[in-house]
Amino acid sequence: MEATYRDLAATIQSRAAQSKKRRFLVAIAGAPGSGKTTIATETIRIINQTAAATSPSSTPTAIAVSMDGFHLSRSTLDALPNKEEAYIRRGAPWTFDVDALLAFVHNLRVWADRYPKTSTATPESTSTSTSTSESAPLAAESSPEAPLLVPSFDHAAKDPVVDGVTIPPSAEIVVLEGNYLLLNQDKWRDIAPLVDLRVFVDVDLDVARARVARRHVAAGIEKTLEDGFRRVDANDYINGIATRDSLVEWVDVRVRSVEE
Repeated sequence: MEATYRDLAATIQSRAAQSKKRRFLVAIAGAPGSGKTTIATETIRIINQTAAATSPSSTPTAIAVSMDGFHLSRSTLDALPNKEEAYIRRGAPWTFDVDALLAFVHNLRVWADRYPKTSTATPESTSTSTSTSESAPLAAESSPEAPLLVPSFDHAAKDPVVDGVTIPPSAEIVVLEGNYLLLNQDKWRDIAPLVDLRVFVDVDLDVARARVARRHVAAGIEKTLEDGFRRVDANDYINGIATRDSLVEWVDVRVRSVEE
């Protein structure tokens, strides 16, 4: 497991060092249960460990950001004509606000490209925020010292939290992780060209299926493993097939899923 994280961290650091931009953007995608969140989190930990060893007083240079905050809210699902199906399939591509997500990643790209590594631009006091509203604006003028705000997801409330996560000015590497960041479907496919490195986590879908079923039981969502598998087969497994079979051609790195 550790070797997987360290190899990916080394690849990201090497590519970032070669970039002329101030910030380097990575997308990590994979099926539900592929371990992409763990891989992103552990890779960021190693990158920041390496940076701290070089300069102990430095702030973290890398951050991982989940795309879960772009789930459609429950109030939005309630207004859909297929409300019942929407709740059963929550987590499928069509239950996300892809317009707001694409606007955010575009905003992030502009923020990353605004100044080169040698920039001496004067900091500004304004920050740029992207929420989950359908009218989320594209990038505004921002300084290298302005943070970006991104929605998070409250699992207890089962709803997005506007501006729940801050991407700080110190972030030189931003790793986005989510099931569909490399999905070759309408609008979703426009995300891949906006990042610098595209990483896909390969996993045996039967392994991922069992992992997610166990998670449902551990989280109290289902009482028995049988019920957990039933829930997975109605949603997560279907979504996993989509991530595998509708993958963009432009993938830079493939990582094998690691045991949890």
